[in-house]
Amino acid sequence: MGKVALLPFVGMMMTECAQAGLIIISKVVMSKGMNNLIFIFYSNLLASPILLLFSFLFHRSERPQLTPSIHAGFFLLGVLGFFAQFFGYTGINYSSPTLGTAMLNLVPAFTFIFAITLRMEIFNWRSSSTLAKSVGTIVSITGALIVTLYKGPSLLMTSPSFDLSHAQLLAQQPNWIVGGLFLVVDCIMSSSWTIVEAKILRKYPAGLIVVFFYCFYAAVLSGAVSLIVERDPSAWSLKPNIRLLAVLYSAVFGSAFQVGVSTWCLSRTDPVFVAMFKPVGIVVTVIVGVIFMGETLYFGRIRISVLLFSDAY
Repeated sequence: MGKVALLPFVGMMMTECAQAGLIIISKVVMSKGMNNLIFIFYSNLLASPILLLFSFLFHRSERPQLTPSIHAGFFLLGVLGFFAQFFGYTGINYSSPTLGTAMLNLVPAFTFIFAITLRMEIFNWRSSSTLAKSVGTIVSITGALIVTLYKGPSLLMTSPSFDLSHAQLLAQQPNWIVGGLFLVVDCIMSSSWTIVEAKILRKYPAGLIVVFFYCFYAAVLSGAVSLIVERDPSAWSLKPNIRLLAVLYSAVFGSAFQVGVSTWCLSRTDPVFVAMFKPVGIVVTVIVGVIFMGETLYFGRIRISVLLFSDAY
């Protein structure tokens, strides 16, 4: 593997590990009562100036003209990203980080389908690449359904390392089917976001500027919806400190780093390449979820997740 091909590979591995950490810490703060809409708002609001600063540093001589159609594309990214985050965090809140990362295996499948539909990917039955991606799509969708509906015998059960009250523990009892449905919508939105961003980058190759406007519009949308839905002023508080820590992690590693690096990788590869790294976070999330979140380790879900991970690579 050459250096040009290696860098996007390493970059996507790093972003998916950051994504796994974000899924886990978001579950913790939502279990402690933080509104997911407000979490999305703070994360994107803090990420925006970080991305703006880096966009000035890295795109000093590469700032294509901003046209109304480009701005409309940025706004569409913000809408898709906002809905992806909302449905994703809601699904994780109903279920668990383990299911959240397992269901992300649907993203490569949906992205491949969308890419074929929009003729961004050539579909040729005689091509081994097309056959492999088609089989992977079927396996991913089937596996995601099995992960949602089938547990199998429990292998390990631990107590959460975080200080959660009895009421919070009761509220944590997962509803895997409801959570899974929300996560499916999240995957559809995430796949659509990747496709739209790939099209925008062809016209406007300044990736960090694209990500800045995405986070800016996502912050505006989530802030507006939060003001309508959440009327309790205390819900906006960043205390206890775990809320502030989660927001900072999400802003720096979840939005600025993860989205920025994946955008750079997307500009040098294609949507299907970027989407195929989603299974990476499964192992990280399962280990951390069992050790720190007190999740039950089920044999059936581990077996299916391993099959999905191996299928992706």
